[in-house]
Amino acid sequence: MTAAEFTQESIVARLRAAGCVFAEDEARLLTETATDSRELASMIARRESGTPLEQVLGWAEFCGTRIIVEPDVFVPRRRTELLVREAVGIATSAPSSVLVVVELCCGSGAVGAMVHRGIAEAGRQPAGVELHVADNHPAAVHCARRNIPADAHCYLGDLFAPLPATLRGNVDLIVANAPYVPSSAIETMPPEARHYEPRDALDGGTDGLEVQRRIIADAPDWLASPGHVLVETSRAQAAGTAQAMHAAGLRPRTVSAADLDATVLIGQLPAAETVS
Repeated sequence: MTAAEFTQESIVARLRAAGCVFAEDEARLLTETATDSRELASMIARRESGTPLEQVLGWAEFCGTRIIVEPDVFVPRRRTELLVREAVGIATSAPSSVLVVVELCCGSGAVGAMVHRGIAEAGRQPAGVELHVADNHPAAVHCARRNIPADAHCYLGDLFAPLPATLRGNVDLIVANAPYVPSSAIETMPPEARHYEPRDALDGGTDGLEVQRRIIADAPDWLASPGHVLVETSRAQAAGTAQAMHAAGLRPRTVSAADLDATVLIGQLPAAETVS
């Protein structure tokens, strides 16, 4: 197809034939993003082959911001905006002069970046937020470093393992969109996720909660008192996530948002003087 043949109608037709439900919107975004006809042709072909739109564009909209998304990196979902919202709400009432925030399973770093921004916009100066993010996937760490603030810290490693020991007992907020899809359900996910995102960013083990349990079990050792750990989960799995928080000595509460089809479990470490 020549440059002259790239009309919105022709692009929409190709995308629709490839199974893209929102072909009109996708055609507009591809056209707006491409710098020339050669790049547009490549982008259309990649989308037709099943590559997620966000990876084709190089960004995903999240909390009203364009988050950079690279190949082989988990694409942030809109439902995870609830995790950001709740973390920012807790942070604005925290007494610490410098708030220490850790994001685990960070992927693109979208949650950490937006929590940092949200806290600053809510009245805290950016210097009052110390952000640390970590992921065990090199592509995710590379991508996250492009999204988080310049003064934030990014680590490659498994959950808490790569964090500096100086953070132990000094973290105010731990946020995690850990994988929570049961292993047996991975094959039912859309091909865009199954084929283009790392399996370990999706697969939460037999019941979907294995990674969550590991985070929650270790969180009290890293939290300042009274700190919080926030974990995205599903409505069906919320009771299991809450049970893990109880077992770790955390006080859980569930927050849901119907408009986002989202559920977040918030576990608070009791204040030191109330611990028996």
